[in-house]
Amino acid sequence: MLQQYRYHFLLHLIIFMWGFTGILGKLIHLDALLIVWHRLWIAALALGIYMLIKKRITLPKGRTLMWSVVVGLVVALHWITFYTSIQLSTASLGILCLSTTTLHVTWLEPLIMRKRFSWIEFSMGLLVIGGIYFVAHDFKGEEQKAVLIGLVSALCAGIFSVANGKLAQQTDTAALSFTELSTGLIALSVFFIFQGKMNLELFEMTRSDFYWLLFLGILCTSFAFLATIEIVKRLGAFSVSLSINLEPIYTIILAIVLLQEHKLLQTSFYWGAAMILSVVLANGIWKHKHRQGHAHGTQKLDHGHHRITP
Repeated sequence: MLQQYRYHFLLHLIIFMWGFTGILGKLIHLDALLIVWHRLWIAALALGIYMLIKKRITLPKGRTLMWSVVVGLVVALHWITFYTSIQLSTASLGILCLSTTTLHVTWLEPLIMRKRFSWIEFSMGLLVIGGIYFVAHDFKGEEQKAVLIGLVSALCAGIFSVANGKLAQQTDTAALSFTELSTGLIALSVFFIFQGKMNLELFEMTRSDFYWLLFLGILCTSFAFLATIEIVKRLGAFSVSLSINLEPIYTIILAIVLLQEHKLLQTSFYWGAAMILSVVLANGIWKHKHRQGHAHGTQKLDHGHHRITP
């Protein structure tokens, strides 16, 4: 009986870990740039070791390599803006802004994947904007800034997701992710060099911060990515896609329990959150009914499934 549901359990464990990444933005006492830099080198190293063990050391070539590098820069920017948004406000607000990725995918897919524009998905995106209004209309100062930065993070996540859906069809997914992580790491390292910050001070942190960073880089990033590929093969892309929509709910629950964020949020936040999450869930169900090719998933990861985010 337990054997039958082990992949379902593993899937929700991974979604829980992804939900926990937002909480780590509050638990790790480093600024967003440092969190992302450490996450990148730890995740790239772990993924590189896996590729060596499995003897999967091929990297993308030609145009695929070029676009992998571009997407790697987008991933780094996505993480930086994601953690900045959280550090300026709350983990709940950061992950809720990230939920608007669905809106961006609506107009990015026709541009990148040459898919037909969907007015139904666009309408759902407008409802998400309405939810954001409920969440943010009472915010001022830093919280308004956090919302704007969080929406930029969602845009980057949308670009990453759709672009990776195309790139994953052209090269090995582990090699693709390794290239993207390495690109982000190199770009951020160059930035630190020009800032005069590329030194041992980058590793000055508490022991708990170091352990949380290992958890973030190895389990929440590299392991979660590799495990998701296997889970999609076993359960199908639709089951994975629909379950991933629970991620913001996990984050908000964790934020309430661990960070006591319910004391900082107004009732309107939860109305807006309910509206956004309902739309995201409805969008997943609608896609299943209208894109039967993805429902049984086969072996390919669609734009929302090949991910190393958030």
